[in-house]
Amino acid sequence: MAPAQVIGRQLLPSGTSVGAQYREARRARSGPEFVSKIECGLQELDESVYWMELLVDAEIVPAARMRELLREAEELISTFALSAKTMKRLK
Repeated sequence: MAPAQVIGRQLLPSGTSVGAQYREARRARSGPEFVSKIECGLQELDESVYWMELLVDAEIVPAARMRELLREAEELISTFALSAKTMKRLK
């Protein structure tokens, strides 16, 4: 299996899990459940960034093609982190 396929098989589940975690957080029945789901989403976002950076570092994908996705992932990380921090403060 080619390196791109190996990395792709890692990136696909972590990348798609973020949306599922966010959806579950929106349906949370309590503050702690919301925080738990948002923090799981943060972990998946961080993992996705890792795999995207690896694609660039391994010269599988040009940095210019990945730049916008990485920027968006970093924005989501900031948003998720702030949401978790705010909810923890409201407890």
